[in-house]
Amino acid sequence: MTTGSPGDGSGGFTADRSRRESRERTVELAYEAAIRGLTVDEMLATLILPAPPFAVELLRRSERHQEESDRLIEGRATGWTLARMPVLDLVIMRLAVAELIDGETPKGVVLSEAVELAGRYSTDESSRFVNGVLAAVAADLAADRREGSPEST
Repeated sequence: MTTGSPGDGSGGFTADRSRRESRERTVELAYEAAIRGLTVDEMLATLILPAPPFAVELLRRSERHQEESDRLIEGRATGWTLARMPVLDLVIMRLAVAELIDGETPKGVVLSEAVELAGRYSTDESSRFVNGVLAAVAADLAADRREGSPEST
C-alpha cells in the first residue's frame, strides 16, 4: 500500500517503509532520552521538528510498559543485568517488548525490525543477543495469553 505518490513530496513511501523509518526514529529518540535521563514528554518537548506520530506512539507504549518490559527482558537475558546491557540494545528491546505486549503488530515484524536495528546500530553481537532475548520474551507472552484465554479455562 502506497501512502503517497512520487510527486507529492512523500517520496512514494509504502506504509511498511514509513513504519520502519518511524521505528528507526523512535530508537534514536528513545536512546537520547535514556542517555539524558528524560521522560518521553521531556524528550518530545526538546524537538525542533515533531516526531512522526507512530514514533510518538511507540515511545509512549515503551514508557507505559517499561517496568514489565524490563522484568521480561532481564528474566530472559541469562547472565545479564539491565545495567550491564548496551543502552542501545536495551532501548531496542524495550520498544519491541512494548509492541509485543500490546499485540497490535505481528510478532515476526517486531522481532525482524528489532534485530535489524540492533545489527545496524549496535555492537557486532547485538543482533543475535536481541533476537534470542526477544524470541524468548515473545514465547513467554504467547504462553501467558494462551493461559489467560477463555478457551484455556
